[in-house]
Amino acid sequence: MNWLMTALALLGGACIGLQAGINGQLSKKIGALEGAFVSFSVGTLLLLFALIFLGQGNLLSVQSVPKWQLTGGLLGAVYIFIATLAVPKIGVATTLLAVVTGQILTSTVIDHFGLITGNQIPLDGKRLTALLLLALALYLFYKR
Repeated sequence: MNWLMTALALLGGACIGLQAGINGQLSKKIGALEGAFVSFSVGTLLLLFALIFLGQGNLLSVQSVPKWQLTGGLLGAVYIFIATLAVPKIGVATTLLAVVTGQILTSTVIDHFGLITGNQIPLDGKRLTALLLLALALYLFYKR
C-alpha cells in the first residue's frame, strides 16, 4: 500500500469535512446555491494560480479528450450544492456519511463491472458486508 497516497487521501477527506461545515454556514448567510457558487469560484481561483505557477501539463490537450471526461466539474458542482443544502438541515457528519456511502456504492459498481477504468474488482462477501455496515451507520447517524 502506498502510505503517502493514503495519508494524502485522509487529508483530502479532512478537507471535505471542513469544507462541508464551512459551506453550510456560508449557505445560511447567502443561500445554498449562492454559497455553492462562491465556494466553487474561490476554489477555481486557487486552481488557476496553482496552474499558472506549478502546472506542467498541456491544458490545450483538453480539446482532444472524450467529452464525457469533462463532466467531473459538473459533478463536483452538484456535490457542493447538495452539501451546502444538506449540512444546515442534517449536520456535517450525517451529510458526509451519506456522501461517503454514495461514493462507496457507486465506486463498488464501477469496480465490479470495470466501468470507466477497465479494472474489474468483483463484489465479494467482504465488500457486501462493508456496504451493509455503511448503510447501518448511515441509519444510526440519521436516526435521532
